[in-house]
Amino acid sequence: MRPIRRGDQGPAVVEIRTILSTLGLLGDPDGGAEYDAGTEMAVRAFQQSRGLSVDGKVGDETWRALDAARWRLGQRALYHAVTDPLVGDDVRQLQERLLEMGYDLGRADGVYSGYTARAVAQFQREVGLVPDGSCGPATVNALRRLGRKVVGGRPQLLRETAAFHASGPALVGKQIVVDPGHGGPHDTGVVVPDGPLRWTEADLAFDIALRLEGRLAAAGMRVHLTRGPNPAETMTNQQRANLANDLGADLLISIHLDGHANPEADGVATYHYGTTSGVTSTVGERLAGLVQREIVARTGMRNCQTHSKTWDLLRLTRMPAVRVDAGYLTSPSDRSRLVDPLFRDRMVEAIMAAVQRMYYPIEVDVPTGSIDVSKLRAAAAEAAAAH
Repeated sequence: MRPIRRGDQGPAVVEIRTILSTLGLLGDPDGGAEYDAGTEMAVRAFQQSRGLSVDGKVGDETWRALDAARWRLGQRALYHAVTDPLVGDDVRQLQERLLEMGYDLGRADGVYSGYTARAVAQFQREVGLVPDGSCGPATVNALRRLGRKVVGGRPQLLRETAAFHASGPALVGKQIVVDPGHGGPHDTGVVVPDGPLRWTEADLAFDIALRLEGRLAAAGMRVHLTRGPNPAETMTNQQRANLANDLGADLLISIHLDGHANPEADGVATYHYGTTSGVTSTVGERLAGLVQREIVARTGMRNCQTHSKTWDLLRLTRMPAVRVDAGYLTSPSDRSRLVDPLFRDRMVEAIMAAVQRMYYPIEVDVPTGSIDVSKLRAAAAEAAAAH
């Protein structure tokens, strides 16, 4: 959809204002059908609270978040629909409640999937309700009556960590999706002219992803790219997440570059799934921290820290996923580094080291910057020769 922005009018703006008013972010929703300054400020506040990109415009991702935000647990019956699953804040609230009680349904992503339906059915069976996997008034009342089942720890953290490390420390055979951001005839991302040259985020992100694919494959991993150098169409973040889920990947790393009107803005930042209510992908959060620290240590770029976001690519993936914004293309200092192939190799080595450290148990982790990635390739060659 074309982003709805300040100055626009029409029924879509009326609906946006109504939802914002329901959430307490805007006054009288009957104040008109124009996307005015007050509406833009309310949208920005909503985006900030939801871990979305704060631009004051309602694009696809912001609209889906607004549409989901209108629901509270108990306002409608929830059930698993295979072709068009229910999405909403009420679903997320249900998932968070079940996770708090110790039920295993994966991530609280706001989508009423088969995993959620099975967890609901298990809860219903234990409290004497019909285990149909749907959440109606009786199930909501039972949830509200009962306290926590699990105390003294975070069950989701324990489950995620145990499942991740059960596969062992070797990279050989692990499956990873590398996602070069943007791509397609109408989506180049950040574009910066530089004399006779024209640098684009899509091209540089693909080059970094291609180098990473080669290095990880040489270390024995099975690597999938979400796109080629010049795709005919742009994939949405939801489609990229679905691709990674369909492949059953162990990890996803998305490569982007940033841009800002101020050329002084520079540095690298890494993002993982997390909400303002504290729900997070615990393993994804650790991966983001490792990637961030390795890149800063090996490249000397400014450390813009790690951040939790609810972007579709991070929220809808069923494996630990991070997005790396590997510098500002609009920054002369960052750009001079990013256009250097040798520098991009160093960045790839940093991400490789972080991936390897992910598979080390925390108690035997190694210092940042200490892994020699050439030995990872040698270890993969030795493992292949042994078989």
